Amino acid sequence: MLKFLSRVRIEFNALDPRTASCLEFLAQCNATKAKESNPGCAVQVKRRTDDEPPKITVTFVNGVEEVFDATATPAQSIRTMILEKGQMLETEQMFRDAGEAWPVLIPAEELTQPSPGTKPRKAEEKKQ
Repeated sequence: MLKFLSRVRIEFNALDPRTASCLEFLAQCNATKAKESNPGCAVQVKRRTDDEPPKITVTFVNGVEEVFDATATPAQSIRTMILEKGQMLETEQMFRDAGEAWPVLIPAEELTQPSPGTKPRKAEEKKQ
């Protein structure tokens, strides 16, 4: 998960009962496997003393920053979103490395074309 991020900032008040998501996400960030995937990712924890709701801010390697309200978003949902966006970043980079334009634009007429069907092989053809 951390391999797609350059920075994670987790803010919460330790006495606030709404911190479960923050603590779970922090545990996931501190896991050995996560740290090994990107040792350069800075994980910052800010312990607050006010009544601000807990929040998680992630910065992707391309500089895009997203802020999550940790009272309303489970840690697993945040992790899933990071992995999905990371897959998109990898796909985009793969296309750019190959010299292809991004995003890929598919003409509307190609989207409506029927796809060629597949025909199962006969038993005699399989033996040969």
